[in-house]
Amino acid sequence: MKNIFFILLGAAIYSFGFVHFNIQNELGEGGFAGITLILYFIFHWDPALMNLLLNIPLFFIGWKLLGRKVFLYTIIGTVAVSVFLKIFLIYEIQINLQDDLFLAALFAGVFVGVGLGIIFRFGGTTGGVDILARLAQKYIGWSMGKTMFLFDACVIMLSWLTFLDHRSMMYTLVAVFVGARVIDFVQEGAYAGRGALIISNSQEEIASRIAVEMDRGITILRGYGHFTKEEREVLYCVVARNEIVRLKNIINSVDPHAFVSLMEVHDVMGEGFTLDEEKQPIG
Repeated sequence: MKNIFFILLGAAIYSFGFVHFNIQNELGEGGFAGITLILYFIFHWDPALMNLLLNIPLFFIGWKLLGRKVFLYTIIGTVAVSVFLKIFLIYEIQINLQDDLFLAALFAGVFVGVGLGIIFRFGGTTGGVDILARLAQKYIGWSMGKTMFLFDACVIMLSWLTFLDHRSMMYTLVAVFVGARVIDFVQEGAYAGRGALIISNSQEEIASRIAVEMDRGITILRGYGHFTKEEREVLYCVVARNEIVRLKNIINSVDPHAFVSLMEVHDVMGEGFTLDEEKQPIG
């Protein structure tokens, strides 16, 4: 029920942005959503209905690929998008941004990105290109990313040839780029920590000080130096972004010559981040 609730929420956010920023400002979009826009602006066909009609054949083709659970979530997501599109088209709020298409493109990208990101994060899809990409991966060997990129590029190009002028075309690309980045951000999680790999001759002292002074756990990995041909212990720990300076100061005070590699870490789960010392959820 939690997943279904958030899929519905994501569909509502996506549909609101699609109607009030893409349609109102005549901006294009990639994927099947872009096709519904072409049909809307050229033939005035209802995008809510077209979204369903375009996806129904793919449901019959791709249901075995998705699995029962994902298939159910895909149907819920697709139907929910069509329902919310219809609602927002009937009860439309006029947000006039024709004189500032850059702002319209940013909001289009953010709303579409947040909506789809929530849907994807909770196991759903909106059908369309996602199913085609899975089919291409299975029968042609193409990666899903390659198929989705090619399909989106073709749809945007077709939009340019039909209803988009040069100016709107460029703002459409801005919206699609922003949307893609926001989808990644929502899926990966707003939390951004840092993972640290530490190689030092004083690993015990460094590990002890991190544990005591920062209350962070440390994992000792077994490594092998290619140049020295010696086995070494490698420390690994995850810290919050605002703890990086403290971590560096501890390492530098113990061993200024230590080798330290920091990397982005998203969606950290476990004690100290999502669980407390009693293994209970934090917050």
